[in-house]
Amino acid sequence: MSNNYNYQRTRFIKSISHLKYLPTYGIEIAFIGSSNTGKSSILNTITQQKNLAKTSKTAGRTRFINIFEIKDGIRLVDLPGYGYAKVPKFIQHKWQNIVNEYLQTRTCLKGLIISMDIRHPLKDMDIKIIKWAITMHIPILILLTKADKLTYNKQKNQAIVVSNKLKLIDNVTNDVQVVNFSSLKRIGVDKLQFKLDEWFKIHNI
Repeated sequence: MSNNYNYQRTRFIKSISHLKYLPTYGIEIAFIGSSNTGKSSILNTITQQKNLAKTSKTAGRTRFINIFEIKDGIRLVDLPGYGYAKVPKFIQHKWQNIVNEYLQTRTCLKGLIISMDIRHPLKDMDIKIIKWAITMHIPILILLTKADKLTYNKQKNQAIVVSNKLKLIDNVTNDVQVVNFSSLKRIGVDKLQFKLDEWFKIHNI
């Protein structure tokens, strides 16, 4: 773990329902993905805090933008998931609008972690997010979560399949890294922390 960014010291700051409540300075790396891909578990795993991000057996319970601070001006952001939540349509539209506004206007955003269930990767919304991030020149790391559900060989093969499919998307470069991840088995944790360190260091001059 980086001496500069001690993820174990990460603390929850607040949940917000409007961008006007976000801090106006600093660097943010955001986590986004389908509602059932385990974003909260990813945050808990990399910070080694079981209850930092609230997890639920009911997918789609993250209803606000949740802000976590590693140290002053250095933040992780958990965005509402998409595609699965059993909530009224108007609530889903509200989530979608705030996420869209965050992605399109947030100048503090310097990297995007896109989580996908390793068994069901690259859904339509995942591809839309990837294309948007490329257009906006936002660096991407793709986490294929729940890797423990597959054998080691199938994990490797799935990562190769996803990487090859990414090459078919316009303007995708080799900089878009695909990492197998499991909160349960701690697969890919070191690679995720390394990428977070790298992005924070680039912009924290």
